[in-house]
Amino acid sequence: MSQGIIAVEPRLSNVIDLLETEGYDVVPLDRSAFEAADAIVVSGVDINMMNMQDSVTELPVINAAGKTAEEVLDELDRL
Repeated sequence: MSQGIIAVEPRLSNVIDLLETEGYDVVPLDRSAFEAADAIVVSGVDINMMNMQDSVTELPVINAAGKTAEEVLDELDRL
């Protein structure tokens, strides 16, 4: 993905810092971000135990759990 608008959970400060350095426009992840964002990055903490999620968007979602900021960036670049 070329640099675009990425909605990121605020707790992922290392990811936010790297994406901003790489030219992405980072916005806080909330319901209003779904309209403007090109992709979403989540911490994975909110994924329920059954691994079932209600889909509230058709945007690409990257789960940052267990990944470095660089690995998240690599995934975004492949979109």
